Amino acid sequence: MELSADLLLHAYASGVFPMAETRDAEEVFWVDPKQRGVLPLDGFHISKSLAKRIRKGRHGISVNGDFAGVVEGCADREETWINDEIFDRYLELHTLGFAHSLEVWDGQDLVGGVYGVSLGGAFFGESMFSRRTDASKIALAYLIDRLRIGGFGLCDTQFITPHLASLGGQEIPRADYRNRLAVALQMEGDFLSPEIPSPQALLQRSSQTS
Repeated sequence: MELSADLLLHAYASGVFPMAETRDAEEVFWVDPKQRGVLPLDGFHISKSLAKRIRKGRHGISVNGDFAGVVEGCADREETWINDEIFDRYLELHTLGFAHSLEVWDGQDLVGGVYGVSLGGAFFGESMFSRRTDASKIALAYLIDRLRIGGFGLCDTQFITPHLASLGGQEIPRADYRNRLAVALQMEGDFLSPEIPSPQALLQRSSQTS
């Protein structure tokens, strides 16, 4: 099936998302899990060790600083569902203002990040990667803070992994997800306006909501 930006946006608003079997697969398929992964915006868990790493502030954070680099980082693994078609369509969504990335830097090196699609007050997290210890967790901490400040109501993670569960991720039934999605789509989330907080401000806000 050939993807288009409009088709992707319609799919997300309907609660489904695309995947490919492998990097070299020519076809994509639609996924609608019975149990959906979400990260509660008021229940993100920052462990003591992660808080210590964030507090040191040895990382740089940017928003939409290297969208293509983040997608490439997410696809740079032995098994990936990101084929060329998916890669190209998300670059198109980024150009149109619907897909965003948050990067974690070590100097000039991109060491972690997360990307996804924004519709209304819903953010659909697509994938994340890490080339340094906790870099993807740092990216998610800054992402969740941005979604809270930006007035979002839903952070979809598609599935739950032990990594996401350790941060407060939950599985909810499909019907529950659809209800939350319908509410979030009526909201007006602002991904771009919030400033990137200092590590201290991020941790303080997180402690007030977790």
